[in-house]
Amino acid sequence: MSLIKSISGIRGTIGGKVNDNLTPLDVVKFASAFGTWLQNNKNKKDLTLVIGRDARISGQMVSSLVTATLQGLGINVVDLGLSTTPTVEVMVPELKADGGIILTASHNPKQWNALKLLNDKGEFISGENGAEVLALAENEDFNYAEVDDLGKYETREDGFDIHIQKILELPTVDVEAIKAKKFKVVLDAVNSTGGISIPSLLEKLGVEVVKLYCEPTGHFPHNPEPLKEHLGDICELVKKEGADMGIVVDPDVDRLALIDEKGEMFGEEYTLVAVADYLLKNKKGAAISNLSSSRALRDVAKNLDSEYFASAVGEVNVVNLMKEKNAVIGGEGNGGIIYPDLHYGRDSLVGVALFLTHLAKENKTVSELRAGYPAYFMGKKKIELTPEIDVDALLVKVQNEFKNEEISTVDGVKIDFAENWVHLRKSNTEPIIRIYTEAFSQEEADKLGDDMIAKIKSLI
Repeated sequence: MSLIKSISGIRGTIGGKVNDNLTPLDVVKFASAFGTWLQNNKNKKDLTLVIGRDARISGQMVSSLVTATLQGLGINVVDLGLSTTPTVEVMVPELKADGGIILTASHNPKQWNALKLLNDKGEFISGENGAEVLALAENEDFNYAEVDDLGKYETREDGFDIHIQKILELPTVDVEAIKAKKFKVVLDAVNSTGGISIPSLLEKLGVEVVKLYCEPTGHFPHNPEPLKEHLGDICELVKKEGADMGIVVDPDVDRLALIDEKGEMFGEEYTLVAVADYLLKNKKGAAISNLSSSRALRDVAKNLDSEYFASAVGEVNVVNLMKEKNAVIGGEGNGGIIYPDLHYGRDSLVGVALFLTHLAKENKTVSELRAGYPAYFMGKKKIELTPEIDVDALLVKVQNEFKNEEISTVDGVKIDFAENWVHLRKSNTEPIIRIYTEAFSQEEADKLGDDMIAKIKSLI
């Protein structure tokens, strides 16, 4: 069964049986539910939705189904065609639309696709709203429009131009400083829409681009999650080309990984750290990440007389805390940069522009820049439990065991020790506790995870 319904949307693998996979009927049902929910919650007749898709093979089919369904409800559709998650997020308020749907399964392999739902601010709908949409889908409580009231359809091809122009106009993006450096960059866009949008941005910044996997065919040449084990090709090409750095994005361009001039990973966790370092030097304020992100962000914020706060895991939670604390910068340790001066969504394009500004102004190589940040290493483990074990009660026991340490229960249990931390989160779908750790060496991070597994076993 590969259909996952969540408060942020619906995703699944293409083909197979209805309700088990993302079939045409599931797409229609879910698009109907979101359209109906908007109609129920907006006090106006003429609704407009913006849609856009990444380059995955099923994108055109899923887009056609979504478009026709929304028109069938009497909702107008503005179709950006091949786009990115942040571009759709920027275009919803730009076009004064009532919401948006992004057709992408983000870093999932090519057989997956998904519908991600946006409100009229171009932000992901809340958990509460998502639950209401799921309930409508479950009950199939839809009322389609009569023939004279069908929604209109139009296409727009200027989404990338508008998005990029807004980035170039940001006071924190120093176009002239970047141009003066004549940077040479290798880009791996995993044959999706980053292959169109990122080169367009880089060319306007006077950066020479060497393209790798930039044809938007949807045939991903490697696992599309931007992790070290998938990025051997670009690491080699950066060295061969004598480039200043490498840039890697996932299929919908909301995650940004960087590679230094030696072909070594900058570290996904450190994309946000570097951008925050630049921004907080110029404007004191708060930096936000989630509880499972690196402590390096906290260290950098502290050094710059700024505050750091951690949210529960999930982009919606990061955004909510950013708004509450009026944060200068936020994001997630998976290479997701959220810059509120542009919009409240993870955005690799603005991440690239801010990082290059920082690099130009610091007058360092990428490896020198990285060496200036605290070196942390993360570990990820899990412990599988039997179904009859009460996971919540078990986490309370763990909390009591470490009650003298700094503890957060915002999302599971996070224990902050002086030199390292452990974060325990229970899975919502299976009897598993996921264990995230961070320390000054990989061995220490892994040992911390193993010690915690032993402690949990002793408490069962």
